[in-house]
Amino acid sequence: MGNKLYVGNLAYEVGRDQLEAAFAPHGTITDCTVIIDRDSGRSKGFGFVEFSTDEESQRALEAMDGVELEGRALRVSEARPREPRRY
Repeated sequence: MGNKLYVGNLAYEVGRDQLEAAFAPHGTITDCTVIIDRDSGRSKGFGFVEFSTDEESQRALEAMDGVELEGRALRVSEARPREPRRY
């Protein structure tokens, strides 16, 4: 398993700091990002959290999948590698 997690079904109000605070009890976070729509400047409703080890990542996945944050049940899974863009 990789140490980067996909976090889906985020409420649009959830920002980077709130996402990081929710996952921090489960390990050392090395990167945390909420994806923002470049046109509207609003969250797209998903983000990524990266941990320093695979064990921490697995622990966070198990603990946080289905947990409610701002009224929405989080969907947490292992992040897939980014697909190359086609122009």
